[in-house]
Amino acid sequence: MSKNDKSANFRKLAKSRVNRAINMIRLIANLGNKAHYDYTPEQARKIVTALSAEVNNVKTKFNSKRRGTEEFTI
Repeated sequence: MSKNDKSANFRKLAKSRVNRAINMIRLIANLGNKAHYDYTPEQARKIVTALSAEVNNVKTKFNSKRRGTEEFTI
């Protein structure tokens, strides 16, 4: 695969995946609506912590070869 092919593939996948991730984050944010959901501050903290950790993981991966495989659970 040529460098141009890799670059085009990256741009195509990045656009799709980032937009999908943003939409999913917006859906997660909807869980904060107390009129529709009941949750504890601890549960909310766990969600925010997990999302922050994954954003930090993305930053790390763009700056190194490290790979992470942790999954979120409540």
